[in-house]
Amino acid sequence: MIYTVTFNPSLDYIASVEHFQTGVVNRTEKEVMFPGGKGINVSIVLNNLGIESRALGFLAGFTGTEIRRRLTELGCGEEMIFLKDGYSRINVKLRSDEESEINGMGPSIPDEALSELYGQLDHLKEGDILVLAGSIPSALPDTIYSDIMERLDGKGIRIAVDATKDLLVNVLSYHPFVIKPNNHELGEIFGRKLNTRKEIVECAKKLQEKGARNVLVSMAGDGAVLVDEDGRTYESPAPKGRVVNSVGAGDSMVAGFLAGYNMSGNYKEAFQMGIAAGSASAFSEGLAEKAKVEEILSQLSF
Repeated sequence: MIYTVTFNPSLDYIASVEHFQTGVVNRTEKEVMFPGGKGINVSIVLNNLGIESRALGFLAGFTGTEIRRRLTELGCGEEMIFLKDGYSRINVKLRSDEESEINGMGPSIPDEALSELYGQLDHLKEGDILVLAGSIPSALPDTIYSDIMERLDGKGIRIAVDATKDLLVNVLSYHPFVIKPNNHELGEIFGRKLNTRKEIVECAKKLQEKGARNVLVSMAGDGAVLVDEDGRTYESPAPKGRVVNSVGAGDSMVAGFLAGYNMSGNYKEAFQMGIAAGSASAFSEGLAEKAKVEEILSQLSF
């Protein structure tokens, strides 16, 4: 079973406005709403690809109720903990001449709710996959992902981590199955701007030296790179298509990679599925659907 953890889920409200201007009334041309958060996105794409998963994390208030309703409507399994106070955040994505975002804070997570999550994680068993993805509320320590990995260490659980800066660096000593920084996040870790694929591969291998088993690096329109635990490096340009949505493409790549590996046990095929799923989301209004993923997958030739 694949489990995903989203500490700070959201309702993503995406509004399209022609030539947005500040200081005046703007009216939307189009608006859509999705359940959001990186782990939730991974679960949705896995479900679209026919791979069962369970979404774990925290919900609160009327927005939390709506996130749960929408996940159920999509057919995603979830065992999220409902908090007594606060409300799940709303993230506003504005599409106009430029794309802008306003992300909410989310609720506080009390110690008893965190203990309940730990209890859920204690039931994971050998062979399960756990995805730790996204930001955390400011009240939680930036060791929270490494604390979880320490708790599960030695149980034979493969853990994927999609996070930034210290949240990611802190887990490396626990040998995550796969980590997925993008090229900018990878550069931030090493305090430098990465200008070439050679530099990206070089830094990915340094993260392997620090403990990561597989390092998957997304590079938006420049494609992706995988450095696998067997010493092989795979590189791919981005598939051709019109980008209409930047939300969730990286999460979709994680889901595709895990789905591909789940089906084949082969890193090359996992990488190809990751690229196809990430691109399918980028080329769609919503998250990647199976038919679109398969269409793009058939075009990959490396």
